[in-house]
Amino acid sequence: MNLHRLDGCAPAPLAHYLKALGILRLVAEQADPAARGWWEGERFCLATTLDEEELLHFFLEDYRPAALVAPWNKGSGFFYENDPALGAIERSTAARFHPLREGIAASRVLLSDLGRADRQVREIKERPKQKGLSALARNRMREDPEYRRELAEADRVFKTLKAEFIPRLRLAWRGPHREWMDAVMVLDEQGAPRYPAILGTGGNDGRLDFTNNYFQKLDRLFDLSSLDGKSNTETGQWLRESLWRSTTHSLIWDSVGQFNPGATGGANCTTGPTGESLTNPMDFVLLLEGALLLAAQATKRLGSVESSRAAAPFAIRSHAAGYASASEPDEGARGEQWLPLWSRPATLAEIRQLFAEGRAQLGPRAVQEPLDLARAVSRLGVARGITAFQRFGYIERNGQSNLAVPLGRFHVPDHASPLIVCLDDIEQWNNRLRRSARDKGATAELRQVEHRLGDALLAVSQQPDEARRWHAVVSCLADAESVVLLGSHKCGAVPRLRPAWAQVGDDGSPEWRLAVSLATQAAGWSQGRGPHDPVRRHWVARKNEEQAAVMLGRRGVDDALALVHRRLIEPYRSELRHLPLIAAPGAGAHLADLAALTAGEVDVDRVLAWSRTLMALDGTRWAQDPPRLTRPDAVREPDLGWLAIRLALWPHALPDGRRIGADPAILRRLEAGDAAHAVELALRRLRAHGLRPALHAATVPPEKARLWGAALAFPIAQHIGHQLVRRLDPLAQSR
Repeated sequence: MNLHRLDGCAPAPLAHYLKALGILRLVAEQADPAARGWWEGERFCLATTLDEEELLHFFLEDYRPAALVAPWNKGSGFFYENDPALGAIERSTAARFHPLREGIAASRVLLSDLGRADRQVREIKERPKQKGLSALARNRMREDPEYRRELAEADRVFKTLKAEFIPRLRLAWRGPHREWMDAVMVLDEQGAPRYPAILGTGGNDGRLDFTNNYFQKLDRLFDLSSLDGKSNTETGQWLRESLWRSTTHSLIWDSVGQFNPGATGGANCTTGPTGESLTNPMDFVLLLEGALLLAAQATKRLGSVESSRAAAPFAIRSHAAGYASASEPDEGARGEQWLPLWSRPATLAEIRQLFAEGRAQLGPRAVQEPLDLARAVSRLGVARGITAFQRFGYIERNGQSNLAVPLGRFHVPDHASPLIVCLDDIEQWNNRLRRSARDKGATAELRQVEHRLGDALLAVSQQPDEARRWHAVVSCLADAESVVLLGSHKCGAVPRLRPAWAQVGDDGSPEWRLAVSLATQAAGWSQGRGPHDPVRRHWVARKNEEQAAVMLGRRGVDDALALVHRRLIEPYRSELRHLPLIAAPGAGAHLADLAALTAGEVDVDRVLAWSRTLMALDGTRWAQDPPRLTRPDAVREPDLGWLAIRLALWPHALPDGRRIGADPAILRRLEAGDAAHAVELALRRLRAHGLRPALHAATVPPEKARLWGAALAFPIAQHIGHQLVRRLDPLAQSR
């Protein structure tokens, strides 16, 4: 075996990816059946018994071009007399072009009636253009009812024959020329053709017909009039450049279509104001040879009224997320395609099987969106040696040109992470959000948050074990929910989340633990049954309780203070004098985290943003099986002054059974920045209930006093409260 590192074949652009497939297919089918190929970084590797000289000799002297013919396209050359590109192939006698000649002959057999109908339409349209007629006479002829009736009837006959032509080809064609038809189209249940975006509409891109340009490139590469179809003088140089990216100065000015956006020419494509489209003819030929591996199939969702569509391998609907140039949510009307990159040597048969199975499933349904495909891939981990997918979007760029734009690389996780199932909880809600963002009346703010959420979900699908990826998802969910609730959108609030969401972002930071602690607290907890009156209603208002939604999502300290203030005044209406904020099982705030918070070392805005999403955690499931969170490494406590305030507003009973009634004045003092009087009020209440704190006074700057008040929004477990009693009054148990 000889190893060829083909630097001219890269995962992007699409032309170079397809070229790599074409090289492997041709070598394996025509020279070395044991050939293998794989991706190594940004290049394709080919292992074959052919050495470098033998590989060059194969493509220059022995290679037999595929029978790519498209008689259904007007630009293919069949509808023009003496088309130079098609005629040159027909007149050739070399054995290497025999499959092509057979395909052309098979097309001619079925084209006679259609050709006559097309010529009839052309002849009628040419009548007003004949010489000697004035402009007035031409207009009168075009407006003549008899002329228009005759043209309409001829056009009807042509369209009828054309509609019947493709099904007739499907039934009659056998042989190599059938492969191209299978690659560019499928027939739905009504017999109408459907076209996968990778090969345009039936093998053409606008006015550029791929097959006719294929004939033209073959004429550039080979001497079609010679007995053996020998290669031309510059073909060897073009071949080396195509395989190994060697330097060449003989690129031709010609269109490459949608496959290589960087070589399409036009404005800003070079140092000057505009530039020409330059291409290597060997690249164009090899990429079409590779496209034959991506045969399409007709798919239909069971139980759906949606019509069948052409499904190429790993082809899905587009989503403007995960790439920097995304604009409108539906800018890629022709969809996306994710093409696999595999790291293990694979034979042609294995690659054919890979593309034949390129229909991803997510549970019982086929995936249709990039985010669904990302989740499906992440659940499988490494399968068949696939390490990544190169993402392409068929998007309008450079005016109204449809181009296969590289949208980045999706790296497959090296193992199936159990955390990825958490995304199932928001699947339906995210679909509703996406539909709302795609509506014509959607606000720019909604589209922006939906785009950011899409980016975050794609990122976490690639690296589900990285907590910071989940942090981005949680933050984006909070932003999206805020936009949805403040607007007139029908998405609703974020749905119930499984308790595992508390673990996905647990990076050991105090911010995450505090966010979970705040989000899961409630007025009370029943063992095994869940929370009573959780705090989420202060963010997502219940019906007829809009006044309870006091958390506005602006500043973290303000939201935390508003939560504590609301909970303090509500019990007074029912004559219950305590602060009803009870920690969820296993989610009480640690003293070390509270020490960092009251010292100003915690990003409170981030904590409150995360907590807004985590408020959707399912409390019933939490009570049945509380998840385990990390514990702080450091051992530290907040200031004694804050500990006194915390204990004075503690919702549980003291160790001796007495309960300290909450005084809202303490919080009002902290909100005003007066920590000294807040501590004084707290100590007074503690002494009134039999405690003798060693502390007599304490004060902090006004801004820190407000931080002390915000820290009261984070509940502590009951055993921690008993520790505070002993910390403030060491002799409490002896009395």
